[in-house]
Amino acid sequence: MPISLTRTLSVAALGLGLAAGAEHAAADTIKVGTMAGPETDVMQVAKQVAKEKYGLDVEIVEFTDYVTPNAALADGSLDANAYQHEPYMQSMVNDRGYDFAIAGKTFVYPIGAYSAKYDSIDDLPDGATIAVPNDPTNEGRSLILLDKHGLITLDDAENLEATPIDITENPHDYSFKEIEAAQMPRVLQDVDMAFINSTFTQPAGLTLDDALIKEGPDSPYVNLIVVRGGDQDREAIQDLVKAYQSDAVADKAQELFQGGAVPGWK
Repeated sequence: MPISLTRTLSVAALGLGLAAGAEHAAADTIKVGTMAGPETDVMQVAKQVAKEKYGLDVEIVEFTDYVTPNAALADGSLDANAYQHEPYMQSMVNDRGYDFAIAGKTFVYPIGAYSAKYDSIDDLPDGATIAVPNDPTNEGRSLILLDKHGLITLDDAENLEATPIDITENPHDYSFKEIEAAQMPRVLQDVDMAFINSTFTQPAGLTLDDALIKEGPDSPYVNLIVVRGGDQDREAIQDLVKAYQSDAVADKAQELFQGGAVPGWK
């Protein structure tokens, strides 16, 4: 499937191939990748705080897929990105050999299962079609939640990278469709239930209260500000982290996500 990027990224892509270390040219300016939508709106507040409190200029680059922000960070097009949790980051490091480090925590965005056809998980019929994210860990995250609710059984309920082939018992004969996370709201009408990250629920007019099942606030999937190895102690990066972990950012997330974004640094 072709990777879809926003216009902002198209401009940023002109910088690909610059010599390593060019990102340090202006110590008071950094480039940060985010997911297009409300996560970018939250980062806009962090950008304002960073400028007002630390004199730091933050350029935000928006993405619409989960793979490209890490590729852009690895090749030096970005100084940091803020969209992923540690299990996903680690899977990318293992698969692609990236040298990444965690600079700070952002929010837990609980994943939930939504339906346009049913009001309760008890109404979900045998043979239902369930859409799950096709990216590493978020797919496992969805299946683990189904296992936790006794709807399926996995061979290892702690396997963060579980896929449908790891289901050992499927008593309701569910059918699974693996779909890009950003497309989940669009396919909601075509399936019986879909697992959607909080990142994508707000633009679709959904909240966690609409979910048939959902993760609790104790979810280990806290999102991160990720940088290249060795950059986590850069002053500009630490100023970005402090700006992000501010009350103004937490208030904006509450406004946008209505409880669907839990500060991971508190």
